[in-house]
Amino acid sequence: MITKDQKTTVINANRTHETDTGSPEVQVAILTERIRQLTEHLKQHPNDKHSRLGMYKMVGKRRRLLDYLAKKDIERYRALIAKLGIRK
Repeated sequence: MITKDQKTTVINANRTHETDTGSPEVQVAILTERIRQLTEHLKQHPNDKHSRLGMYKMVGKRRRLLDYLAKKDIERYRALIAKLGIRK
């Protein structure tokens, strides 16, 4: 689970303007942090199928947001995947 302080840090690092909390960049960054934490959890608990399903859903949502961003503005998309270290 991502804490409030971690979420605030992620938002501040990826926002596009002062009051930005919902842009695709911020949403993808938050999902990426949650996915990374769940990946570590699943390495320790490989039989936790419910958390694995939730992680798969988050990966799908992140993929859809990235597809939207790539269609809308390819330069923002490229900058974001480079910054977050997401491959594709």
